[in-house]
Amino acid sequence: MNKDQLQRDVKLDIHQILDKLEDYKPKRRGWVWRTPKPLYKMHSFEYKDMSESLKQGVPLPSAKYFDNIDPQGTSTITTEIASGRFEDDIRRMRMAAWHGADHIMVIRTAGQSHFDGLIEGTPQGVGGIPITRKQVRAQRKALDMIEEEVGRPINYHSYISGIAGPEIAVMFAEEGVNGAHQDPQYNVLYRNINMVRSFVDACEAKKVMAWADIAQIDGAHNANATAREAWKVMPELMVQHAINTAFSYKVGIEPSNICLSTVPPTAPPAPSMYLDLPYAVALREFFADFRMRAQQNTKYMEASTREATVTHTLNLLISKLTSADIQSTITPDEGRNVPWHIYNIEAVDTAKQVFQGLDGFNEMVQLKDEGPLREKARELKERAVLFMEAIVEQGGYFNAVENTMFVDSGNYPERNEDGIKREINGGIGAGTIYKRDEDYLAPVTAHFGYNNVAQYNESAVEDPSKLIKGSTLEDHSKIVYIDELDENDNVNLRLEETKKYREEGLIHPEAEWKGDGIILLTFMLPESKRVAEFAALEIGKKMGLEECEVINTEVLQYAEGTRIEMKGRLSFAINKETLIVPEEPEVLTDDEIMADIKRKGMTLVAGTVGEDEHSVGLREIIDIKHGGIEKYGIKVHYLGTSVPVEKMVDAAIELNADGILASTIISHDDIHYKNMKRINDLAIEKGIRDRIILAAGGTQVIPEIGLKNGMDAAFGRGSKGVDVATALVEKRWQMEKEN
Repeated sequence: MNKDQLQRDVKLDIHQILDKLEDYKPKRRGWVWRTPKPLYKMHSFEYKDMSESLKQGVPLPSAKYFDNIDPQGTSTITTEIASGRFEDDIRRMRMAAWHGADHIMVIRTAGQSHFDGLIEGTPQGVGGIPITRKQVRAQRKALDMIEEEVGRPINYHSYISGIAGPEIAVMFAEEGVNGAHQDPQYNVLYRNINMVRSFVDACEAKKVMAWADIAQIDGAHNANATAREAWKVMPELMVQHAINTAFSYKVGIEPSNICLSTVPPTAPPAPSMYLDLPYAVALREFFADFRMRAQQNTKYMEASTREATVTHTLNLLISKLTSADIQSTITPDEGRNVPWHIYNIEAVDTAKQVFQGLDGFNEMVQLKDEGPLREKARELKERAVLFMEAIVEQGGYFNAVENTMFVDSGNYPERNEDGIKREINGGIGAGTIYKRDEDYLAPVTAHFGYNNVAQYNESAVEDPSKLIKGSTLEDHSKIVYIDELDENDNVNLRLEETKKYREEGLIHPEAEWKGDGIILLTFMLPESKRVAEFAALEIGKKMGLEECEVINTEVLQYAEGTRIEMKGRLSFAINKETLIVPEEPEVLTDDEIMADIKRKGMTLVAGTVGEDEHSVGLREIIDIKHGGIEKYGIKVHYLGTSVPVEKMVDAAIELNADGILASTIISHDDIHYKNMKRINDLAIEKGIRDRIILAAGGTQVIPEIGLKNGMDAAFGRGSKGVDVATALVEKRWQMEKEN
């Protein structure tokens, strides 16, 4: 048997993937779409909208009643992976492929948009995988083996964005990456990268993508997550799609590889189908020549698997009715920020199951040509046209962004003047674009713009790299492969740490990393939510679990019971009489808070720390329009995202601030608590700890653990501005009393 051929009942060997990786060349390049197979007969059914079945796969549980058939729809199915360790994600890729995923999207590590070049080696990621050549090559090599195993091409995907976008595009083309997000507007609006730099870089990146037949997905849907009311940005979303599709087409990407990243803007309890279906129809009518990548709504997602699955299913119905070409499968991890293997697979199965169940559905139903559906679709298109005309009137896209037209909370042409503002000469990478010399020479493949090769060899105009006997895109041997650079953070050390679980026959539970020991428990406690949460933690302690966490709580009835999901296994009961339940925190009234701020004032330094780029939650805590702490008169100096902890402390000293407010969403490797401890240690080191208030918050923060890591106050999921303001004022009272 070929040593590169996987065996069904044998674990994938990471060492085998890494062996001679420096010499590996991808077996193919370019995106592959599923091929429909009409009137496909399986069991006693004749399917209308299916593609070829897998050679090997895992069917749905109910398939056992139907000879274990596993129909595969015609929409490409995505799974999105972001554990932080590429070697563990390779195994997750194999699991997902067996369930039907043929688009593996690897989330890039938090903050990598701001890296100004390629990084090397295989460090552990925060909020995703560090995109390096070795990591990409190893995962593409693994997928080459996996796609042979399941009998279907698997598209590998990541991000060509940020200020290293063109360099990443070239590396992706060299290493056989098949799909990528590339949208200069995403850079501008959501990563604050200079807009001139973003669009110039996009020309080069898109040209390389066109050469490599890489499918491009845009990032317009991010406006949904950023907007105050997502359904009001639908006209703007259409404009963002129009700009990127036209731009990509002009650069040279084929329409069949240009994909709109669409997200239904609402979720129940909103009347989601009534709002979302006209939007999907309008997109199809406006962009009939391009592909649709449908992603489920995550803006309103909490941590409930049931809630996420229902929203996913409703969104899949829209995908079916409007013929989505790619179906993304976002899991409850998006709400929990905990990427677990099992939810990747469940989300893939949800998509597969819905498409199987809806086979032939479009032959039996028809979208009405008259009535609210078409009226609303037409209205959206009219608003989008007006939006585009306004951009032209203002002098173009750059001026429109500078005038805060994007992600405004009004339903255009209504505007509330609260959109995202970026300056034409501002942002990361500003002033770094230079005009080429007239005799500029670029003897390389897939280059955008003039390169003057004709003066050296007219026959090289269509193939400039002839002048250098082929670039790295033609000659793989010219690629400089760099292995590990960090002796303390690399795959070799991690594999050694988990060797006993991989090679010595030990079995250990696993959620995201080999040997992490995490198990998920689901049970009901007949108590109120607050009591049940602390009872569950006590159960976990008595079971001997370390780092016990409650992942999700759902009220069944306020007095009668609460559903709990947590790490652990229930095998005994907890005596309520002996359970210590902390008192529910009480908040001060608005008048009490305002009176104290008026008495003495309060200045804070705030930002999202480390490599964390999440900002929505912190802005809601701060901004007056969200009922944040600014409404009490607290002055906040917002430093932005991905702020080094040293900068937070130095800024507090420079501004003579009363406190530091740190947001930290990413929790991989307990980085949120490590950042808290570092802030505390630096405050002590710089001699200000006794006169400053330290506070931190995030969806994965447990307040009690935050306090143990040096914070004066810590806030978890669901915290509001009044909670933070109360804690700040009460801590100041305490400090004044002690002094």
